[in-house]
Amino acid sequence: MFHFLQVDTTAVAQNLSNAVEATQGADKKELALSEIIFSGGPIGQAIMIIIFIMLFMALYLYLERFFAIKKASTIDDNFMAQIKMFLSQGKVDQAKLLCANTDTPVAHLIGKGISRIGKPLQDINIAIENAGKLEVYKMEKNINLLATLSGAGPMTGFLGTVVGMVMAFHEMSTAASARIDMSVLSEGIYTAMMTTVFGLIVGIVSYVGYNHLVSKIDKIVHQLEANAVEFLDLLNDPA
Repeated sequence: MFHFLQVDTTAVAQNLSNAVEATQGADKKELALSEIIFSGGPIGQAIMIIIFIMLFMALYLYLERFFAIKKASTIDDNFMAQIKMFLSQGKVDQAKLLCANTDTPVAHLIGKGISRIGKPLQDINIAIENAGKLEVYKMEKNINLLATLSGAGPMTGFLGTVVGMVMAFHEMSTAASARIDMSVLSEGIYTAMMTTVFGLIVGIVSYVGYNHLVSKIDKIVHQLEANAVEFLDLLNDPA
């Protein structure tokens, strides 16, 4: 019986040793994220670099436009009240000065209208509309690039997928023997998988960012229209 226990203990120790070796082997096979991303060979690495450039561009464009639009959406609640007060008192020059010192789309819009005071109301309305279009154009600057990246990112990722699968199947078809070199084959698989993942990330970031910015611009456009109507009503009935 003692011999049986001794053999059983030896077997358990051997199993534990094998388990430790297997765990250590698994740890050695763990790859860092950078290694996984850039393990797709030269072609895969080139595609991944393009995708990361797109991702950087998408983040930069979104953040730059976000803060610019946020600044443009800042409106002083007393601005229109001061404009009304100055115009009702005939202080046109002070109203112009207030608009010139206020760096917002609304102030630019109203300032353009004030500069046309004394001309037919239709001319004032046209001037305000043109100024409004210019302000919207400034806010929408480079936003279309986000829309382009939202489509170009996933398509570039899918291109990497196709290239990766072609590499993998080419390696399988040109193998000299029935044994396939998995290290070379894995390059094609890495390219196929990782480019798709990061291409979709670029698409999602760009698409969400684009729609968020467009919604903020729409709110500012409504504010511009409301203030333009209020200003024209003031000219029609200054009292």
